[in-house]
Amino acid sequence: MASLSAFLHPEQTGNKEVIVSERFKENGKPVPFVIRPITQKENEELLKKHRKVDKQGVETFNRINYNRELTALAVVEPDLNSAELQNGFGVLGAAGVLSAMLYVGEYSALMEAVQELSGLDSDINKDIDEAKN
Repeated sequence: MASLSAFLHPEQTGNKEVIVSERFKENGKPVPFVIRPITQKENEELLKKHRKVDKQGVETFNRINYNRELTALAVVEPDLNSAELQNGFGVLGAAGVLSAMLYVGEYSALMEAVQELSGLDSDINKDIDEAKN
């Protein structure tokens, strides 16, 4: 039987630098986004936030906003909560900054990197469906 120490002191997954676009440059070099893994506790909070049950008991899930917030939550750099950055893109909130600053393919690459770092396979829909049940 494994000792409790292995479970009490797991190896931590560190932050990761991800180049999602060649458009963001400093001194001629692409500037990476820095992302962190999302914990299951954080994921559960997002799942609850975006799950709604109407008066008839019909459940809906806003997958788009869930994915937007999950991705934004993982971004360490740039600071998406910076008032200067939000004002610069004319939006409020971290998720809004990402949507305004990134092209579709860039956003997809960032979201995929966040999911991979957080231990989600590429089909997050299965994880969401399991969590809803």
